[in-house]
Amino acid sequence: MRILQAMAGAKHGGAETYFMKLIPALQRAGVQQLVVIRKDKDRAAALRSSGIEPVEVPFGGALDFITPYVFKREIRGFKPHVVMTWMNRATRFCPKGDFVHVGRLGGYYDLKYYQDCDHLIANTEDIRDYLIVEGWPEEKAHYLPNFAEARHAAPVSRSAHFTPDMGYVVLALGRLHPNKAFDVLLKAMVYVPDAYLWLAGDGPLKGHLEDLAEKIGIKPRVRFLGWREDVPALMAACDVFVCPSRHEPLGNVILEAWAQGVPVVAADSIGPGRLIRHLETGLLVPVDDEDGLSRAIRYLLEEDEVRARIAQGGRAAFEAEYTEAIVIRRYIDFFEASMSEKQT
Repeated sequence: MRILQAMAGAKHGGAETYFMKLIPALQRAGVQQLVVIRKDKDRAAALRSSGIEPVEVPFGGALDFITPYVFKREIRGFKPHVVMTWMNRATRFCPKGDFVHVGRLGGYYDLKYYQDCDHLIANTEDIRDYLIVEGWPEEKAHYLPNFAEARHAAPVSRSAHFTPDMGYVVLALGRLHPNKAFDVLLKAMVYVPDAYLWLAGDGPLKGHLEDLAEKIGIKPRVRFLGWREDVPALMAACDVFVCPSRHEPLGNVILEAWAQGVPVVAADSIGPGRLIRHLETGLLVPVDDEDGLSRAIRYLLEEDEVRARIAQGGRAAFEAEYTEAIVIRRYIDFFEASMSEKQT
């Protein structure tokens, strides 16, 4: 089985992070891969450390003649059974050929970029439903969930982030973008006075969020950690994880929290609302409801038994569907089935 995977993603983002998890996981499972990425020395170095030598191309605009040439050359040499392209740009650059072309979507993308694909993969059931409603053949639309890292790590030192050992830590992760609603979380933290907020991420709203924390008087209890790769260690150091997103197709960060046995509070946007069973695997609050969010955080911090029960429920949900072994098996089964269909 030879799989070529291509992604022209940004420096940081949820799809990019998961790409860097899935590739090594398939490699560990014995899948032969060729990986084509937009030029990025850090991403390339990380792939090399996993035993994968990537091909780097510009994935540029209309005047980029290098990427199509290299893409075709690599396909001729590698002769992949399946080419899986991540998101719009990589899919648009993919040439036609004697292989199964799979588009991988992590959002509600315009399907005009995917008309030459044989199959589409959605990482949520809701995105798969969207594909079918938009006219994609049901038998060619597939739901393959993400997995989360189960490895535990020693907790990040609270003192390293000027946080007292006796205080509570509320953790949030993600791109600092309006969709993530970290402004709502900051306002909610006004009413959780005995807790510190660790906000790990980067993005266009960083300055605005720092100014907001100062304006509403909680800056001394907020730590902006920047983009982090040590998610298990951050999870091990926190008491509650919060996903306040206004728009969240999946909520991969929820899977990360579940894997580490951390209780979750989330806004009831599409992804978290489908993942979480309220009061069993997490607490759901209305989108953009800072009062509801603050009450839910306080409830979990104050009720030890509830916090432990919800953490256990989340871990059980993770073990049932979202481990690396389960998800990778589903990917391999999908690749084998699509290859057999092509041969017939």
